Amino acid sequence: MRCAGKMAAVMRVRPSGAKRTTPPLRWALVAWLTAGSGVALLVGCGSADADPTATWSTSSSDATTPASPTDTAASLPAASPSATAPASPSASTTPTSPAAQGSKYKYVFPVVGHNSYARTHHDYPASDIIAACGLKIRAVTNGVVLEVNRVDKFDPDNPKGADKGGLFVSILGDDGVRYYGSHMSQVTASIEAGVRVTVGQQIGKVGTTGNSGACHLHFGISPPCMKTGDWWTRRGAVYPWSYLDSWKAGGTKSPVAAVASWKSKNGCPTNAPS
Repeated sequence: MRCAGKMAAVMRVRPSGAKRTTPPLRWALVAWLTAGSGVALLVGCGSADADPTATWSTSSSDATTPASPTDTAASLPAASPSATAPASPSASTTPTSPAAQGSKYKYVFPVVGHNSYARTHHDYPASDIIAACGLKIRAVTNGVVLEVNRVDKFDPDNPKGADKGGLFVSILGDDGVRYYGSHMSQVTASIEAGVRVTVGQQIGKVGTTGNSGACHLHFGISPPCMKTGDWWTRRGAVYPWSYLDSWKAGGTKSPVAAVASWKSKNGCPTNAPS
């Protein structure tokens, strides 16, 4: 963009207060400023030997301001406070940390002690939390026990889906979500169907029962559907890893919405997969 060569000369105030006529204007500066919800265009013209100056306005709704107000020339008048308020930290584009994602329900990570888990799982959504056998397994939220199995019935020569989890516990959380943990080495004696559990309460120990080749906790999240017996849904319907990330960091990210969405799309299957 150029200023017209034959534009009327403009008056510029010199530091001494005297005034002189500026030669034909030869340069233009265009800066787009975002202030609040409006957009303003600043156009400045001056002589060819003048140092171009610009000013930037920050906004609490814009965390990607291209330059700092400290880079502006001192000769320009200050903008109004409402147009130059520094960006609020809350407007940062930094992704929300797992711990910052929360809900009205309380949650804890299911295994106490050193562990690891992947963001994938074979065949269906679930998480295998690799941990040493014997480590404590906890109820991840407040709820009521739906099912308990204390006997390892798995037969590798006749691998029935219902038996693959070995020793397990399933809980209906107060949030309406079913939580399932399997391959346990032991189920806590006080844990029975119908018993109420509190968040963080021990429900068993890590093991390798059922269809398992190493010590770990198989952790599944699903809608309650049939509540008991529907192992094909109970084993896992939505991936748990993002919730595990949050709970491990002390957050309370809830799977309620994801589980409701899954149920809306899939219903509650009444037959085991072939």
